[in-house]
Order: sequence, then structure tokens, then C-alpha cells
Amino acid sequence: MIIGVPKEIKSNENRVALTPAGALELSRRGHTVYIQSTAGVGSGFEDAEYISYGAQILSDVDEVWAKSDMIMKVKEPIKEEYARCRENQLIFTYFHFASSEELTHAMIKAGSICLAYETVETHDRQLPLLIPMSEVAGRMAIQEGAKYLEKPSNGRGVLLGGIPGVAPGKVLVLGGGIVGTQAAKMAAGLGAQVTLLDVSLNRLRYLSDIMPANVITMYSNEYNIRRLIQTHDLIVGAVLIPGAKAPKLITRDMLKLMRPGTVIVDVAVDQGGCIETTHATTHADPIFIIDDVVHYCVANMPGAVPFTSTVGLTNATLPYAIQLAEKGWQKACTDNNELKLGLNVVKGKVVYKGVADAFSLPLHEVTAVL
Repeated sequence: MIIGVPKEIKSNENRVALTPAGALELSRRGHTVYIQSTAGVGSGFEDAEYISYGAQILSDVDEVWAKSDMIMKVKEPIKEEYARCRENQLIFTYFHFASSEELTHAMIKAGSICLAYETVETHDRQLPLLIPMSEVAGRMAIQEGAKYLEKPSNGRGVLLGGIPGVAPGKVLVLGGGIVGTQAAKMAAGLGAQVTLLDVSLNRLRYLSDIMPANVITMYSNEYNIRRLIQTHDLIVGAVLIPGAKAPKLITRDMLKLMRPGTVIVDVAVDQGGCIETTHATTHADPIFIIDDVVHYCVANMPGAVPFTSTVGLTNATLPYAIQLAEKGWQKACTDNNELKLGLNVVKGKVVYKGVADAFSLPLHEVTAVL
């Protein structure tokens, strides 16, 4: 198979979909790997390194797309890339379709096979291709939140860890999945007082067992959220429903309950956000303020730490990419139910329920396209 890796062009996106190690594993199996020139530089990988491990460098991005049977990316295609997506071409990337009706219709029109990292799912409901980036985003949520709590950033002027004689800051984490768990661990490590909410009692029991003493677990409901946001300095939105829009747990009117300078980091922004006032921001312009509440809603948070993110992502995606390259997408998805669940839009048909529901589109049986 011919695999193409274009350079990411979303604002401040420095990740690349494949490391030189990944290129080596694919090329040694007889597959052709095209890397757009300088695609890996932002992550610390030079063209020469890819060449030394079997990849070929192409300077023209249109050539990368035109020659490749499978395109591997990090972020979803943006508007200027829509025309490059070909009928029957496999695109393997994060799509987050439910947060963008424009993207969904563009991919339906393109007729491509859209296999989304974020909906590849194991038998025990783990999301193996979302986990590494969720781990990065969860930890970064606290790193960024702590920065924007500083007074020059219009935050409350609170040091999360406190000092002797001064109480630590308070962090509220909405959601006890991968993002929420990593955020809570990071905040606890800084010495903050952390409250972690989830709707699963089994998950809360587990988290209560593994978390340090400065993490309190509570059941997530509107009553508890309304009460807790009045006293917490940093709020992390970490709610995920695979392939579907995130529920709005904090509504516009709730901002009035928060103290001026409270910081919200909505990691769920890729799926529409779990805060009603969320809209996607970029690393170049990461925050906005509503009712004196600072909102950090960068849609590609791991892009700020591209070396760590790229290596972690390739570690997770490569085994699946090898299956797709060796077998072709139809046989690979037939043989592996995890990959089959990653199919969202195939040759103009929506085959993932969360996407169909988000925009009231017809849902087609995935078995029909296989």
C-alpha cells in the first residue's frame, strides 16, 4: 500500500502522524511511505531521518495526497484540504465529526473512507487511539490552567499548590475518564485540593482507591456542579461520549456563580465542549473571557508538546496502520471489530450513529459498506 503523511496545517499544529520509527515498520513490510517535506520538523524529526528509515520525501502536498492509498494525519482535514480528499481514499486521523457539520458534509461529498482514531474501540470500551492524546491533554489542562490563574492572565491570582500558611487552590474536574484522571493526578501532584466528578459509581470507587488523599470523588449532577463551581478556582471539562457531542454540564447562567478570575479549561472542545460558552480557540489566541471567567478552549492542546504527542500517537496508531496497509481497509475492518468501529463516513454514507444523530443524517449499516 502507498501511505501518505502530509504536513499538518491547522493553526500551531506541530505534530505529525508518523515518526521515523513508524515509517521504518511500514517500509520494511514492503509498503511505500511518502512524507511531505518538513512534515516532522515541528516534532523534532528531520527529512533526512525519515529517508534513512525507508520513507520518501515529497515537496508537493498535492502529490502526497494524489499518490496515496491511505492518508495518515493527526487532525481532521480543514477547508483547504477538502478538495484533496479523493473518492475511495482511506483517511486515518482524528475527525471529531460530531463537532463540525461542515466537515461531515465535506467528507460525504468527497466519497473518502473516513476512519476516525477517536472511535476505534476495544471490547472493554477503551479508546486506544484517543488515550495517549487524552493523557497529554489531561496533564496539560492543569499546566495551562495554573498559568491562566495568574493575575496577568486575568486569573484569580491563585497558586494551585499554595504555600505554608496559605491554603492551596481548588480544582474541579468534570469527568473521571482518561483526561479527568490525568488532570486530577497532575493537580494533586502540585498540591491542589481536587474534586473529581463522574456519573459512574464503579468508576468513582476505583478512582477513590487509586487517588491521593487530596482528591475527593463525588457523583456528578447539576446540584453538585452548581454548588462546587462557586468555590473552585480551576474547572476542567473532561467529559467524552465517543463519537458524539459532549453534554453541556455548565450553562451560561452558571458563570454568574463563579468568582471573577475563575479559569475553565474545556478539553471536550473537540466534541463541542461540555461548557455552554465554549468555542474552539488556538494556541496563538488561546483564551477568551465571559462574565469575568477565563475560558481556555484550545482544540489541539497536545500540539503544544509535539515531540511527546507524536511519539505517543504513533505508538498507538501504528499497529492499526499496519493492519490497514497489509489487508486493505475492508478486510482489516472485517477482521478487527476495533477498526470497524472507527469507520464514520464511508463513500458518502454515514455509518457511525453519533455522527448521524448529531446532524439528523441517515445512518447506514457499516456491514453494508464492508
